[in-house]
Amino acid sequence: MKCEKQGTNCDYSEWENGATLIVKEWQHERSDFNHLDKRPHNWHTHYRGQLLCIDQGLIQVKTDEGTWVLPPHRAGWIPPGAMHSVYFCGSLKGRSLLFTPESCNQFPTKPCVIEMRDVLKALSSRASTWSKTEKLSVQNLRILAVISDEICKSPHESLYFPQPKDPRLQKVTQAILIDPSSKNSVEHWASIGAISSRTLRRLIRNELNMSFNEWRQQILLIHSLEMMARGESVGDVAYALGYATPSNFIAMFRRVYGESPTRYFSNRGI
Repeated sequence: MKCEKQGTNCDYSEWENGATLIVKEWQHERSDFNHLDKRPHNWHTHYRGQLLCIDQGLIQVKTDEGTWVLPPHRAGWIPPGAMHSVYFCGSLKGRSLLFTPESCNQFPTKPCVIEMRDVLKALSSRASTWSKTEKLSVQNLRILAVISDEICKSPHESLYFPQPKDPRLQKVTQAILIDPSSKNSVEHWASIGAISSRTLRRLIRNELNMSFNEWRQQILLIHSLEMMARGESVGDVAYALGYATPSNFIAMFRRVYGESPTRYFSNRGI
């Protein structure tokens, strides 16, 4: 246990003792987190398993395997001991649920994003009032069981972008993010990695199991979520990503995520 007393700056994620579930709520204004790539928390691990529940803003979680984004009304699971870094975007509000390792054995073994349904949101908020040092009461253990069941059964969301291992693919990824509205050909992007277009397509297929177009679309989708979390309008995002009209962007977004960007960021309950 790294801190002996309860307090706002206490690192509960390292508590080996204390309650089976510790919930810490947090809120940061936009002025504190201006840009996603400007407020990183360096690579680290936690003793406890961590579920990040997002009410407002966006968090990006990076691991060795790839990048996950957590928009509002989603939750991101990070298993105990998993190496990761996090980046914040926009005004941020939510809570961290911290589980002892033995209490989350049935949870996913790798980081993932799940939908934060109303029952999980309500019970996790309620759990934030519990003692962080005392054993859970019988009633609270029942609530913990429901929370655990929600984490295990909630559908996973496709908010993951695999991290390319090949340095040539990494260069191309960064180039696309720098100029997301570019209409350049696959040959142009391949030249940035000093490879042929055929080699670029082969690397993407072999390493990421995607086509070039699918890979580029996934990069732009993740980027669009970050932009909207910063408060940019759907129209501005569409034009920044090179779409001729906002309706074209909305149609693509709906095709991938099943709903419009506005609905996706709305406070929905299930």
